[in-house]
Amino acid sequence: MSAAPSAQQITGLYESTRAALNAANPDLETIRTRLSQLKVGLVQITAQSAQVAQDSSFQLLKRSILEMGAEFSIKTGDISGFERYLAQLESFYFDNQLGLSESKVMYPLIGLNLLRMLSENLIADFHTALERIDLEQLQNNQFIVHPVKLEQALMEGSYKKVWQARSEVPTPEYLFFMDILMSTIRNEVASCVEKSYTSLPFADAKTVLFFTSMDELLNFAKQHQWVVSPSEKRITFPKTAENTRLFQGENIMKQNLAYAQELERIV
Repeated sequence: MSAAPSAQQITGLYESTRAALNAANPDLETIRTRLSQLKVGLVQITAQSAQVAQDSSFQLLKRSILEMGAEFSIKTGDISGFERYLAQLESFYFDNQLGLSESKVMYPLIGLNLLRMLSENLIADFHTALERIDLEQLQNNQFIVHPVKLEQALMEGSYKKVWQARSEVPTPEYLFFMDILMSTIRNEVASCVEKSYTSLPFADAKTVLFFTSMDELLNFAKQHQWVVSPSEKRITFPKTAENTRLFQGENIMKQNLAYAQELERIV
């Protein structure tokens, strides 16, 4: 078995990896390899010396490495990896027995994790996580307030507010989970639209599905096997047993569409 690296060596590797991750065009595979080396090094040092492992400077280094791993997971779209890193960070964020100084990225990462839960419809987990956050942070921290308001909009069924929240993210990293959430919402709305209408004009479909470009709408229509008529600028939905009769939600959908169009005019 190879000798355990020193804390100084791990620190040097962390700093070079952090610089690589912050680069304009980071080499993600190299960073992935370095992260693996860092995690192995942490385990080796912990196994070799309990005294070093409990040192506050080493714990700060460990926390920084885990936070960097969480950031890397977002960059690479590794949701399960992000979840694992946040699980390991919980002891640093909510059970800080060593009295470490508060991390600058603590609340941005906690907020991202709350967004992850919303995007996966883990509402019970979302509320459990909120219980561990100080009331002051729940009310005033922009990284926490954003997902809290987002969850309220989802509970109200106000998808327009959810869409607007995408342009109000406190940091660009939030867009990763926001886009996943919007994709889920679009599919739900699409299912309702298919049952409520036989067809819709391009402009109306684009509005009700929260698309910003016609290309996005047409690609979405293709994925759902809708019939697209460029000459009529209209999308026709496939007939099913459900949409051959009046769908109960038709009036609601019409009201929502009218509301969305009115908001578009106001904006």
